[in-house]
Amino acid sequence: MPTIAQQLLRRKPTTPPGAGEVHLKRSIGLFSLTMIGVGGTLGTGIFFILSQAVPVAGPAVIWSFVIGGVVAGLTALCYAEMAGAVPASGSTYSYAYATLGEGTAMAVGACLLLEYGVSTAAVAVGWSQYVNQLLQNLVGWQLPVQLSQAPEQGGIVNVPAVIVIVLCSLLLLRGARESTTINSIMVVVKIAVVLFFCAVAFTGWNSDHFHNFAPAGFAGIVGGAGIIFFSFVGLDAVSTAGEEAKNPKRNLPLAIIFALLIIIVLYVGTSLAALGAQAPQKFANQDAGLAAILQNIIGSTWPGTVVAIGAIISIFSVTLVVLYGQTRILFAMSRDGMIPKVFAKVDPRTMTPVKNTVIVMIATSVLAAVVPIDFLAEMTSIGTLVAFIVVSLGVIILRVREPELERGFRLPLGWTIPILSIAGCIAIITQLRLITIIVFLIWTAAFLVFYWFYGRKHSTLQTGAPVAGAEAPYTSNFAQPSKDEIRAAAERRKAGRR
Repeated sequence: MPTIAQQLLRRKPTTPPGAGEVHLKRSIGLFSLTMIGVGGTLGTGIFFILSQAVPVAGPAVIWSFVIGGVVAGLTALCYAEMAGAVPASGSTYSYAYATLGEGTAMAVGACLLLEYGVSTAAVAVGWSQYVNQLLQNLVGWQLPVQLSQAPEQGGIVNVPAVIVIVLCSLLLLRGARESTTINSIMVVVKIAVVLFFCAVAFTGWNSDHFHNFAPAGFAGIVGGAGIIFFSFVGLDAVSTAGEEAKNPKRNLPLAIIFALLIIIVLYVGTSLAALGAQAPQKFANQDAGLAAILQNIIGSTWPGTVVAIGAIISIFSVTLVVLYGQTRILFAMSRDGMIPKVFAKVDPRTMTPVKNTVIVMIATSVLAAVVPIDFLAEMTSIGTLVAFIVVSLGVIILRVREPELERGFRLPLGWTIPILSIAGCIAIITQLRLITIIVFLIWTAAFLVFYWFYGRKHSTLQTGAPVAGAEAPYTSNFAQPSKDEIRAAAERRKAGRR
């Protein structure tokens, strides 16, 4: 019987699922993987989060996006190496399980459930704002506040937010390939709409809007980065597709890097255009901000209508991706025995976790219906930041522990990039509100209590269930492999692919 320390520190192998494990169908190529990254990211930081971040950072929110992009970029490179080395469903949770042990993996699982579940609710609330804007432009009528806002903002229930989550869930139930194809189409549309916004907004450029550039100083810039950081969650979403990706050791790293480059260019360009076209003080609590900016420039509703349609498509795409990521993380945790097995049951026809998707749909719908967007955004950011720290730390540990492990991508400059990524994430966390940090700690503690009473007893490593055949030379931090064992395991993996 393993001791408590051995249970907390035992690790899963870095190999893909074995023959005895439930697995998902590999059907997603490089282009679709890149579109998952862009689709899960582009939209949230542009179409509605400016109204929350500009009042904090002022026009220097541009630097907030740059800081967020640099930190996310450093971490994305770490993700690229980890995704190529551990191509499994579950993203950061799976990486933590393979490097830091079961106890840490469970804490990371709590972060990811917060990151994805709350992010789904946050972007759904943003979708609701643009639906109202579109209705106003087309028919001169909006949904009443009671049916389009959270109780804290004077409403009863946010109906459009619930509708978009239900629609995305129904699409996911049809299958991963169908979902990613539709997502790719929507991503192309949203990029076109963002470029259209920039083209029109730059015609209303006013340099006076940048005179009081950083009213809250550097603290405001970093605070703004903390608010918008959740919009980079799509980079993590790429790695949740590890088991459904074709040639994952090559395609996962490339998709993450390509998605990051596209996102940073579009984020910075759009924030520049928006701030050049509208005074910073007008952003505060502005619904459907980009549509309103164009309407004020042109003096007509049609540009705002175009942007509103684009935003509806864009945010639908984001909601689809983060819902997808949430269900795949729960799938991986359930397959490992950390949470009830219902989340790992796969429909034999669609090869998707149906019951898992329905449960996530219900839970996130409730959040979107009653919780305001500003609190949702910060809670998602802290979950994302902690997950990013774990990935960066995992890169360092895996290099020491398994130097011979085949990697589809290897970071340059040794440990420099992971260390900078960790430092950047910690710096942003320190600027979040105290209530956000407290709620996060309470949530993580509650999840670890659940692990103590359920997960550690039902873990596949505890029960002796198959975890990936005999390719892994060890599953415990207390049984370190020799270099010869590591090299032999790497050779077996290479031979198995020939």
